[in-house]
Amino acid sequence: MSQTVPPIISVVPTRALMDETFKVLVENLPPGSPVTVRALHHSEDRDYWEAYGHYISSPRGTVSVSDDLSFGGTYTGKEAMGLLWSMRPVPGSRTGLRLRKRNVSTPMLVHISVHGGHGDFRDQTPLASVLTERWYMAPGVHRIEIDENGVRGTMFIPPGPGPFPGLVDMWGGGGGLLEYRSALLASRGFASLALEYFKPGELSSAELELNYFEKAFNIVRDHPQVMPDRVGLFGLSLGSSVTMLLAAESQVVQPRCCVCVSGTHYFGSSFSGGHAKIEETLDQGRVDENNCHIWRDIGLQYLKGASGKLNMGKIQCPVMLVSGADDQNVPAPEVAEDISQLMRAAGNEHLLTRLDYPDAGHLIEPPFSPHFRATNFILHSKREKVILLWGKTKPHSDAQEDSWRRMLAFLQLHLYGDASPRAKL
Repeated sequence: MSQTVPPIISVVPTRALMDETFKVLVENLPPGSPVTVRALHHSEDRDYWEAYGHYISSPRGTVSVSDDLSFGGTYTGKEAMGLLWSMRPVPGSRTGLRLRKRNVSTPMLVHISVHGGHGDFRDQTPLASVLTERWYMAPGVHRIEIDENGVRGTMFIPPGPGPFPGLVDMWGGGGGLLEYRSALLASRGFASLALEYFKPGELSSAELELNYFEKAFNIVRDHPQVMPDRVGLFGLSLGSSVTMLLAAESQVVQPRCCVCVSGTHYFGSSFSGGHAKIEETLDQGRVDENNCHIWRDIGLQYLKGASGKLNMGKIQCPVMLVSGADDQNVPAPEVAEDISQLMRAAGNEHLLTRLDYPDAGHLIEPPFSPHFRATNFILHSKREKVILLWGKTKPHSDAQEDSWRRMLAFLQLHLYGDASPRAKL
């Protein structure tokens, strides 16, 4: 594809927060040329991830990823952010991978390139390429490591003098410390503690009960840059279950509001006891043809009985419940409906906001995060399994974008009550 003026590719903005959109434009192509636009990322786990779309250049010799149709690749149609949300491991990669940013003080670097044709492009020299930075932590956000009274985690404080509303941010049963959602929440004006409440495969050694989470809540509440009466809880999967447990049972934690993503309410009043009981039954789940474990049926059995469920009538703060109907890890839509019925019977359903997404899976993360149908998971017994999360890639990605916008609006309403500051790179 020889040209007097070589093709160029641009990304605007080249540096942005992870939940912000960008525009990719290719220029100086021959009119009507088939080209492939590709995104490539080398993860901190040393795996390569890619996404790509097949395009036909316009009569003016341009391709606009935001405005033009992709005719094939990892996404199709007019998808401005398809080069991010449709990322997947390159062919030949390890199985069960999950793309997660561990060092939020550095950007996620994405190489975006254009290649001639719609065929095999991986060994081609690109016609043009550009490097873009995607950040979870905005300039001015302060990152503070927490190791206080036995509580482990990382606190993120938004730019400016404050004070700010606060959040305790809890992830799921995989354990470990994940900071990227808290960093992004702080970039949007919320002081957030990413809480590590057990290490991978070490739940029993923590012997966790409410006291650990109550101390974490107090660390956020007592921070000099946090409004002490405006602290909420944010949880995903097991973290969502802990969020509901604290809101219903704790005499110390009085959250202003809660966001619960893909969680359950059948842990009873004991965190360690409830989780240990459920983990003992995980081998009773189904296994598909690819040896991926499906656990939602186990949860359906717990839903059938009234014993072991939280008393949802005790919750006295606004709760946003986010669920994907194609969740194969927990029966999220059935849980959401059961919670609705319990709160309706108790007279506090007015506090509940539900976001239900028909074709979304379990891990509903910040916008443009790649979708994982299955991922490696280490059990308390130290056995590693591949668990099925499911969800269809495009609807799941749409759910992530829509739910993030609604979650931020929910937090702004109940923690700020008015317009909150918004950071931008």
